[in-house]
Amino acid sequence: MSYQALYRVWRPQQFIDVVGQEHVTKTLQNALLHNKISHAYLFSGPRGTGKTSAAKILAKAVNCERAPINEPCNECSACRGITDGSIPDVIEIDAASNNGVEEIRDIRDKVKYAPSSVKYKVYIVDEVHMLSIGAFNALLKTLEEPPKHVIFILATTEPHKIPLTIISRCQRFDFKRITAQSIVGRMKLIVDETGIQYDEKALQIVARAAEGGMRDALSLLDQAISFSDGKVSEEDALMVTGAVSQNFLNRLASAVQQKDAAAGLEALEELLFQGKDPSRFIEDFILYYRDMLLYKAAPTLEESMERVMLDDDFRSLSDEINAAEIYELIEVLSKSQQEMRWTNHPRIFLEVAIMKLCQLERSGSSASSADMKPLLDKINQLEQEVLELRKNGVSAKEPAEQPVAKKQTRNSRKGYQAPSGKVNEILKNATKQDLISIKSRWGEMLDKLVHNQMRSQAALLNEAEPVAASDQAFIIKFKYEIHCQMAMDNSRFLETLTNSLYELIGKRMQMIGVPDEQWMDIRESFIQNQRDDSDGDDGFEAREEEPFIAEAKKLFGDELLEIKD
Repeated sequence: MSYQALYRVWRPQQFIDVVGQEHVTKTLQNALLHNKISHAYLFSGPRGTGKTSAAKILAKAVNCERAPINEPCNECSACRGITDGSIPDVIEIDAASNNGVEEIRDIRDKVKYAPSSVKYKVYIVDEVHMLSIGAFNALLKTLEEPPKHVIFILATTEPHKIPLTIISRCQRFDFKRITAQSIVGRMKLIVDETGIQYDEKALQIVARAAEGGMRDALSLLDQAISFSDGKVSEEDALMVTGAVSQNFLNRLASAVQQKDAAAGLEALEELLFQGKDPSRFIEDFILYYRDMLLYKAAPTLEESMERVMLDDDFRSLSDEINAAEIYELIEVLSKSQQEMRWTNHPRIFLEVAIMKLCQLERSGSSASSADMKPLLDKINQLEQEVLELRKNGVSAKEPAEQPVAKKQTRNSRKGYQAPSGKVNEILKNATKQDLISIKSRWGEMLDKLVHNQMRSQAALLNEAEPVAASDQAFIIKFKYEIHCQMAMDNSRFLETLTNSLYELIGKRMQMIGVPDEQWMDIRESFIQNQRDDSDGDDGFEAREEEPFIAEAKKLFGDELLEIKD
């Protein structure tokens, strides 16, 4: 092949070229200079951060003809042979495809042979966490005490999957994500060397999309160069990475701040017309507000920004929005993002989210403070009048009004009371067949409520159940009193429920709701009154006395026995 990808051409050949990992390269260089080379190393960290490159550089440095040195010379035959892969003593193994016991046993058998071309035989095992348990066990003893001429370098992106017995036998180095600033600096060096024209913002967009991986950044830059027409522009970078431009995010955030739903939906339509992914966009919008929150808290931490570049529009918009509003905006967007994961129509949820943001009542906003001002002025005026009355000897208390207040308090605590007369009438005419008829179609009836766009009302029946039924009416027992009251006070809900049952069982039934606690009292009272007539076909739960209850009454008596459902 005449063309090679940028990340292959510009692969680091010295420790100084490994960007953003100074804590690793400095330690290895000092160890090389003082001949304190370990027999086993573990390089862990995210993808594209230089683990395998650092391993090959270390292999060259220990075998360089000018050793001990802190950097390989890349000029001697050993360095050149390791670089082009012609020296057989530096073996790279992909553990993802060679993860069995037999492959590791083969290494264990060959490791005792001395190197043929250089001083050290180096085994670089990439993605070592993919080895099987048997393979790790086969490697264990060899890794602990290899021959003096062997060095193992293990590389992984998931160190938590490696047994602790392996980790404890290695010197561990954790590679971290490369900062966007470091990635931009490296890309500038590359494009300047190759003579490619570019826009500064384009490199920043590519660097942020790479999420800390240099290989990902160079791959995206390679695509942007191929896509561009002589110069890598900001639009080219946005098209290749699939990101949303800063100007568009500022425009949409401004529409949300001004509560201009038409402008927000128009901007969204333009975005979707360009082929942007709704799920990717909503993530970018969340990160936009996250960066805004971070900027308001710590304006100097520009490097911590995930998606935003600090321009004038962003700064002015940040000054207009307070932190409490940003929390609310992020919460709405996060809920919409969760809902979009389980739908085939994410665009609808995205449009609804934009509408919600534009219609959101913001806490702590200037408008709410303005609305409170007349109320505060009225309170101050009343306080002044009370002070004047006290000076004139008039008491501020009104004893005559106290009983009314107490009476209102008692009424508010009374709560929902089930119509015991209607309930008793249903119980007198109740049959088990009527109850079974309703219970057998209860699930279908709940589904009909959901289809009729009454999800919140249907949710009231999740912890409710029919407990008695006659030919014309039935009783539903609710676990909570508030749910019972909400259901019985909603005439539309009752009508829809009646119609749904009519479609299922062929007759209209009146529904009576009873809270759980009141149902126990009403049922017990009815049973006591009807105890002498217990031979009928009862249509409510547990009418007849259970055998073990009768036996308990014989042993302990009615006075000591308390029966609970």
